[in-house]
Order: sequence, then C-alpha cells, then structure tokens
Amino acid sequence: MFHSKLSTKQFNWDSLVLAAAAFWLSVSLFLDFLLMPMMYGTGMMEEPGFASAGYGLFWTFNRVELLCAACILTGLLALRQRQSEFSVLVSGSRSRWAMLIGSGLLAIALVYTYLLTPQMSALGLQLSAAAEPVPAAMNLMHSVYWALEMLKLTAAAGLLKLCYGDVASEFQDIAQG
Repeated sequence: MFHSKLSTKQFNWDSLVLAAAAFWLSVSLFLDFLLMPMMYGTGMMEEPGFASAGYGLFWTFNRVELLCAACILTGLLALRQRQSEFSVLVSGSRSRWAMLIGSGLLAIALVYTYLLTPQMSALGLQLSAAAEPVPAAMNLMHSVYWALEMLKLTAAAGLLKLCYGDVASEFQDIAQG
C-alpha cells in the first residue's frame, strides 16, 4: 500500500512557501528588469498620464506582494507548529533565518505599500503637472526603493534555497515510498 508522509488532510506548507516566494521573485524580476526598463526606453515615462498609470500598476503589485508575504509568513508559522523531520524549521538556525526572512519580506512589502508608493506617486503627479527637474526627494526615494528591492530579491532567493531542499526531499520520499 502506498504510504506518504503527507496525508490527504495535511496541507503542504513547504510547497506554499516555496511557490509564493518563487512567484514573488519572478514577478519582481519581470517588473524591475523587463517592464519598467521597456517603459522607460520607449518614452512612456514622459507621457502625461504615466504617474497615475504607474501608481495603478504599483498599487496593484504592492497588494500582490502583501499577499505573497502573508502566505510566506503564514506558511513558516504553520511549519514551526508542525515540525517534520524534513522541515526547514527543524534546525534552530534555519528556523530563525526563515522567520527573519519572512518577517523582513512582510516589512518590505508594508514599506512599499504604505510609504514609498504613495509618496513617489504624489511627487510623480506633481512632476507631471509641471515640467520641473526631478526633486532630490524623488531621487532619494528611488534609492531607497532599489536598496529595498535588492534586499527583497536576495531574501526571497535565500528563502527559496532554504525551502527547496525540504520540498524536494519530501517528494523524493513519496516517490520512493
């Protein structure tokens, strides 16, 4: 008889964390390194309605980031309660790193959603209304955004590394078992 470690009633939190982190990482990379450079290169950022369109894009994406961060942190907390021998949260050090990364990702998503995006959009709307040079505050916010973005991408990749081995070992055991 086929017996697996995962019963049909037990949710696979490792896979949820892995999927949410992979999705978030891939969409962030797409937005940062394909969509935004393309929009800049084609001159769309100089169009009068770009600031409001950009705000709509980032408003939506920030909510997706909050959902991903919430799924990741929820999954990590659930894994902490259900410690299996293959879970990322069995090792004390790995557990602390995973929880720190999950909390950090949520904090970054909150900063984007409630601080940076509204402030950058407000400055962008002012710039659209008057043909003025970019204020120092906008340059500072872009610097903060990119610093947080690099931290987020590194943290999400680290979380993927922590979780992938656990998920792979569970599926390997299921296949052998």
